[in-house]
Amino acid sequence: MHHTAPSQPRWYRQVGRSQWKAFFAAWIGYLLDGFDFVLITLVLTEISDDFGLDTVQAASLVSAAFITRWLGGAALGALGDRFGRKLSMVVSILLYSLGTFACGFAWDYTSLFVARLAIGMGMAGEYSASATYVMESWPVRMRNRASGFLISGYSVGTVLAAEVYKWVVPTLGWRWMFYVGLIPIVIALWMRRALPEAADWKAEVGEQEERPNPFRPLFATRARGTANVVLAVAATVSLFAVFTPLGEGLVPVLSLVAGLALVAFAVQLGGRRGWLLYVSMIVTIFFAFLYSWPIQALLPTYLKSDLGYSPGQVTDALYYAGFGTMAGCWLAGFVGDWIGTKKAYAFTLVASLVFVFPVFAVEDNLLLLGVLLFFLQATSFGISGLLPRYIGGHFPTRSRAAALGFTYNVGALGGAVAPVLGARLASGMDLGQSLALLTFAGTMIVVLLVGFDVPGRLGRLLDPEGPADHLVDEGPAPREQARPPAARSGS
Repeated sequence: MHHTAPSQPRWYRQVGRSQWKAFFAAWIGYLLDGFDFVLITLVLTEISDDFGLDTVQAASLVSAAFITRWLGGAALGALGDRFGRKLSMVVSILLYSLGTFACGFAWDYTSLFVARLAIGMGMAGEYSASATYVMESWPVRMRNRASGFLISGYSVGTVLAAEVYKWVVPTLGWRWMFYVGLIPIVIALWMRRALPEAADWKAEVGEQEERPNPFRPLFATRARGTANVVLAVAATVSLFAVFTPLGEGLVPVLSLVAGLALVAFAVQLGGRRGWLLYVSMIVTIFFAFLYSWPIQALLPTYLKSDLGYSPGQVTDALYYAGFGTMAGCWLAGFVGDWIGTKKAYAFTLVASLVFVFPVFAVEDNLLLLGVLLFFLQATSFGISGLLPRYIGGHFPTRSRAAALGFTYNVGALGGAVAPVLGARLASGMDLGQSLALLTFAGTMIVVLLVGFDVPGRLGRLLDPEGPADHLVDEGPAPREQARPPAARSGS
């Protein structure tokens, strides 16, 4: 008698109810990330008028969040590795909400800058905590989808911020944008209150007596601990000076000091076997920000100054870009699970190169520009939905949140460098040309680094026994998933 194998249920039915709940609780955190980034750029002119800020001071409010990201990513990631992903998610969102609340009540430039520092730490912790939580909660074969779908929340946040701005600021003022931003934070906290712990962390770490301490290498001896406190202060002060008028004329020197301090931390955190992986991962992420963030930061400026678009036309163009990024994140998840994370990342970026120069060649056709922006952002910025999956696969469960949080948020400094570099290049050519060249060159570098698995290969030079992908080769698949009836009955 011929028996046919039971058909596999659709992929979304293989994700259990609590896993979907975990996903949406984390997704709202990413929505806040996107909402906040666009929010501060949208209300910058209103804030400058209220507080009498010049252009440099106003721009430094955007950069402020980058100063503390490396510290927040490492500290809140270490909290997640030691005490669980859920606690780290809750602390991150509380820190984020404190910063958002303070922004609404800021009385001058300094108070607003300090509030942005708190938001930077919360944002960094949110990225590492939520990404590791969702990926370790979802079935192994769907972790690219978990990563891509999660990051799509950022794009939704940017579109939502642009829409809320039009209705709120003209009637209620800029402070109400921050008060409104507290609503999704409250929803996220409420959803996170009863979440179960991530399955992989619970099995690998939570049930063990000895808990990991990713910072142990930094404080192995009193002398080393003291030296590292000095390094942390040097990195923070240098970054503060770089992104504010204090560092005028000393930016190259201060950047070098901050860079060397952060590399010193990477070498210590990675240890004898992992330091090369940490450093190469930071370089890869730095270039990933360097190719994607010139457009994120300077596209509105280009549309207004070079093309003479009205505010309404700029908003329309940003809608196309935002929805393109969102669609790209979803696509990245499916393609990543189909052909593998690294191949999906590299091939999609190669496809994006087709759209880079045409985007900046269109001038007076908003519809054509919007369509090209949609496809460019879908294949270029959208593929960054795979970054948590790509980074997380290089690190074991015991240190994943701290490693992901530190490497990603140090590499994210590329997002602070990108607009400055784009503006500098524009002094010798059109802004559109400089953005196209920077995007094209940065994309090619990331294609080579990811496509040839440079961080992984360098990591295996020092640790040849390590798994090629920790998110596949290590840790059990989450237990709660809808299975076919035959599987439940034991046949």
